[in-house]
Amino acid sequence: QVQLVESGGGLVQPGGSLRLSCAASGSIFSINTMGWYRQTPGKQRELVAAITSGGSSNYADSVKGRFTISRDNAKNTVYLQMNSLKPEDTAIYYCNAEIMTTDWRISTSWGQGTQVTVSS
Repeated sequence: QVQLVESGGGLVQPGGSLRLSCAASGSIFSINTMGWYRQTPGKQRELVAAITSGGSSNYADSVKGRFTISRDNAKNTVYLQMNSLKPEDTAIYYCNAEIMTTDWRISTSWGQGTQVTVSS
């Protein structure tokens, strides 16, 4: 009923930048919180950044000062601007959204993931 599609991942050198996008579609009435998580082999999926419908945001300590999350409510899209990338940022990045559907149900949705590789 609700789908999230990520894009923007790729290969970048240390110190470089990438901008991830995630567009939500489907039976959406409103979107509360949207966020980005990442996962590497042997680790639990971890929160990178999240943003509320009002624009309040929070970040993992490891990315503070380097990453910026933003959203375009008219497009049901969330972005993650990643600057000063480090090899330890290498992971699959997943979009997450808490959505009120048109039939008044609260749904938590995940995207399929996009690979980010930081390497020289």
